[in-house]
Amino acid sequence: MVEIKTDESVRAMREAGRVVAEALAAARKKAAPGVSLRELDGAAREVLAAAGAGSPFLDYHPDWAPVPFPAVVCVSVNDAIVHGIPGDRRLADGDLVSVDCGALLGGWAGDSAISFTVGRARPADTRLIDTAYAALEAGIGAAVVGNRIGDIAHAIGRVCRDAGYGVPDGFGGHGIGRTMHEDPGVPNEGRPGRGMPLRHGMVIAIEPMLIGGGGDEHYTARDGWTVHTMDGSRAAHTEHTVAITDDGPRILTAL
Repeated sequence: MVEIKTDESVRAMREAGRVVAEALAAARKKAAPGVSLRELDGAAREVLAAAGAGSPFLDYHPDWAPVPFPAVVCVSVNDAIVHGIPGDRRLADGDLVSVDCGALLGGWAGDSAISFTVGRARPADTRLIDTAYAALEAGIGAAVVGNRIGDIAHAIGRVCRDAGYGVPDGFGGHGIGRTMHEDPGVPNEGRPGRGMPLRHGMVIAIEPMLIGGGGDEHYTARDGWTVHTMDGSRAAHTEHTVAITDDGPRILTAL
């Protein structure tokens, strides 16, 4: 069931989204060669605590996971696509890092992800990251009243495929509101004109995931969480929480 939010609810979700944006900014600022992934999680925790916000990630335990998630951010490095657990690994110059973060504030959730390079960037990584943001922008641009979920999926997939990148099957965006994951699902590929119609008051998380090697295959690591590219190529992940409004899409997780 898809919950249609009131304008007041969307404003409240914007406050949760602002906390997410600030937490991601803090994690990115902390990221540097020699810094552990756990320290990025610590930076995000400080922002959530200062805002009086909770984490929908911490202790999240879906049926398929062997253990609850132990952090407030996912940190996925190089060939990791999503769901990386931030532990003692230390960042190196040139690492491609994706950080995914959520917040719960006032009974509402926000969810967003960024990708960036630590230190000197490889040209191939810069192109991959830029394309991930272009795919996110295309998906947001299609998130208008009168379109359908398939229009968003098609817009994202077209940018990814035209650039020669893979799209991991089975992963994509989702509805969001009082909990982090709600209906509807928002795939990263699809046919235009298909799927649920978009209405004023719907709020969704749009999140492209790209595989640099061009294939779609992936596997889950022994930790039961981290998803890696099968070919060992690098990956990028971007995301925003977006409200569908009569005045156009409104990004709720921007700074």
